[in-house]
Formats: sequence, C-alpha cells, structure tokens
Amino acid sequence: MLRPPVPLAEDVVDAPAKAQIETFLDQHRLVLTACLDGLDEDRARRRLVPSSTTLLGLVEHATFVERVWFDEAITCRSRQEIGLEAGPEESFVLHPGDTVASVQEAHLAACTASRRATAGLDLDDLVHGNRRGPLPLRWVYLHVLRELAHHCGHADILREQLLAAPAGAVPHVPAGDR
Repeated sequence: MLRPPVPLAEDVVDAPAKAQIETFLDQHRLVLTACLDGLDEDRARRRLVPSSTTLLGLVEHATFVERVWFDEAITCRSRQEIGLEAGPEESFVLHPGDTVASVQEAHLAACTASRRATAGLDLDDLVHGNRRGPLPLRWVYLHVLRELAHHCGHADILREQLLAAPAGAVPHVPAGDR
C-alpha cells in the first residue's frame, strides 16, 4: 500500500504552527492505519475486549472521524449527505465486505481529502458545520490529534495481544459478553 511520506517531528521544529500540527496529525494517521499491516482478516476483526473495538474497527472509526471533522465540519453537509453513520458507536461496526486493504484504503483516502479540505485554511479560520457551533481550525486539529493519539494507544495494545498469541489461541470475546 502506497502511503504519503510524512516529515518527522524534528523536521518541523522551526516550521509554522500549522505545519507542525499537520505533521503530528499525519504521523498519527499513518500509525493507526499501519496497525493493520501484516494481519490476516481474522486477526484484524478479532474482538479482545467486551466493547465492539477491533483493530479493523478502530481504523474504520478513524475514517469516520476524518470525514466528520474535515468534511461535515468544513462543508456543513450533513452526515446523511456524506454517507456517514449517525454516531461514533456505529462507526466501529464492520460490514461483511470490509477487509484490511479496503479499510486502509478508505482511511488513507479520507486523510487525503482532509488535507485538501484544510489546505487553504489558517489555524484561526472558523469551521461552521459542527453541532458545537463555529470552531477554529486549530481546535479541530487538536481535537482530532487527541482522538487519534487515544486510538493509537488502543491499537498498540490490541496488536500486541494479537501478535503475542498463536492465531488459534487468541481470545475472542463474543458480542453477548458486553
């Protein structure tokens, strides 16, 4: 899978704030999508916790996040118009046709669209399509960065658990055990 090159944090120390924040966002975006690298479909979908969180679901959810914050918030289009689930809980739900490759491709495409949507905006520009009312792009960036960091931590732990055990020995938490 072809991924865009991302500068290192050390490369943007003296760059403007927007470039610094975008670098950190891109690093977290790529870490999250890379959590699926080398996993078979079963492991990527395997539930290890009582919630519906899976590695594949985390990347699916991250795609939802990108589209909410960089499409809905910027364009003011509704989630229905964009083709999104109503809420974040539903965004973790996997569909039968979802694969590691398709979910990674959708996430990378959403990240590319996010970069395009924000390219002409400054950090203090307001976006108007969020239920909270007008928000500066700076706040949106920091909110998304916080969410990505949170989910990258989840992904690290889930991936470690999946890779530490033989495929047949990895615990699977049934949906009914919530």
